[in-house]
Amino acid sequence: MNILLLVWNYLKAKPLNTALNIVLLSLGIAVIIVLLLFNKQLEEKISENARGIDLVVGAKGSPLQLILCNIFHIDFPTGNINLKEAERIAKNRLVKNAIPLALGDSYEAYRIIGTDKRYAELYKVKVEQGEWFAEELEVVLGANVAAMTKFKLNDEFASAHGLTTGGHAHDEHKFVVKGIMKRSNTVLDNLILTSVESVWHVHDLHTEEDHQHHDHEHDSTFIASPLVPSVAAGDSTKEITAMLLQYRSPMGAIQLPRFVNQQSSMQAASPAFETARLFSILGVGVDILMAFAYVLIFISALSIFIALYNSLKERRYDLAIMRSMGATRLKLVVTILTEGVVLTLLGSVIGLLLGHGVVMLMTAFVAETQKAGISGIVFYTEEWIILAGSLLLGVLCALIPAWQAYRTDISKVLAGN
Repeated sequence: MNILLLVWNYLKAKPLNTALNIVLLSLGIAVIIVLLLFNKQLEEKISENARGIDLVVGAKGSPLQLILCNIFHIDFPTGNINLKEAERIAKNRLVKNAIPLALGDSYEAYRIIGTDKRYAELYKVKVEQGEWFAEELEVVLGANVAAMTKFKLNDEFASAHGLTTGGHAHDEHKFVVKGIMKRSNTVLDNLILTSVESVWHVHDLHTEEDHQHHDHEHDSTFIASPLVPSVAAGDSTKEITAMLLQYRSPMGAIQLPRFVNQQSSMQAASPAFETARLFSILGVGVDILMAFAYVLIFISALSIFIALYNSLKERRYDLAIMRSMGATRLKLVVTILTEGVVLTLLGSVIGLLLGHGVVMLMTAFVAETQKAGISGIVFYTEEWIILAGSLLLGVLCALIPAWQAYRTDISKVLAGN
């Protein structure tokens, strides 16, 4: 007698009960899978995007906002900082590297970032097509930007004021696509990079005096800015949005943030500290959803146990007949246990597929999820643990009914019927 065929026929005999048990379990598993995929991938993306950045210096305000805006590019700037004051920090003996960022414009919600080559070097990203920008109003596109906008090399476009769609278009200043970066699965995939001077130019902050400085940058009297070499050091008329700093030594982590926060009009924010705080905030919501998922799984387990227990009572005569035809007590136990395992296996597999399917739908229809680089076709070892746990749950649910089947007295059951 084929046990699996027998179990399948038992499950088909009560389709509504079977479907209810599978649905409850699959919903609980799906919620856990969705949370697992988002949590894991967000942690990976955050660590990748904050890699190599020890400190962010910008205008005073929310430190978390400063990090979200200038590392992950998902918030608005806290304001601008004076170039002259920023240079004072950049030249500090504790600073190994200072990368300027100038924000303000976008194209179809893709942010245009004024910076230099060192920003792409942080993420080890190279240009796949074309070349790096060399002149004003030349840009290099991230892989996602190029894919979504369909821009090719030497195409022109006008930026829009602001970091969201609907801003005033700067039609008088057209950007030219000079390069397209390789896909890196970092925040750079969703950015348009240009020079700081280009951002100033678009906002009419580029003066004739700057051209004179540029023309004489090789003169002995010209001292270039450590942040924007085309302008003179100490130019108090220019502003940038923020600086990304790398420490020269571990002493920088101790002294520099306090120095910036206490002795300047700017603020310093640590990516490591702020992202940890962000995850603690998000963790509350995740814990609530996870608790909801476990409640669903508990209800499902209880439902499976009740279904197996009740079906055992209804099948006592069938089991007695099986025993009289030569089936051993062990075979009865295995039959009941198999029924519990098959129920939970079906629920788990459907839950796994449902969880990945939900994430895939979200990445297809929710632009922010797509920009964050979340994928539904990524699999983690924790999913095998969930699958194994659900099978164990099926065994536990079936233990008491299986024990009852083991203790079935053939003579009494047959006599009673």
